[in-house]
Amino acid sequence: MNANNWYRLLADIVVVAHLAYVLFVILGLVAIFIGYLCHWPWVRNRWFRSIHLAMIGIVVFESLMSITCPLTTLENWLRLQAGQTPSGGSFVARCVHGLMFYPFSPQFFTLMYCAFASLVMLAWILVPIRWRKTAERA
Repeated sequence: MNANNWYRLLADIVVVAHLAYVLFVILGLVAIFIGYLCHWPWVRNRWFRSIHLAMIGIVVFESLMSITCPLTTLENWLRLQAGQTPSGGSFVARCVHGLMFYPFSPQFFTLMYCAFASLVMLAWILVPIRWRKTAERA
């Protein structure tokens, strides 16, 4: 396998990891509210909820500061190293990009990220986390 193929493979791995990040943030919030209704105890787990909040917080911070996502930057660099255009790539990359990237203004995305982060924070109020493990019942 030559160097270009390695860069292409790494770029595809990065774009799939990027999609996983997005899905965790979106589906995590859905799971919190469904879990509340279904009495799933894991949706109140402090680690899950803290990581979830931190992940959307990072997205909001990057958006407000006009920072390009490091995963996008890394993928673009890898594609250039592979001799591809940043918007090009493999079939996998084109499919994932079709799911994640839309031709809207950066201000629109900033507004959506802030609104979504507000929902995540609302979930902290409506579905409070458990800071301590409860004693096991005999």
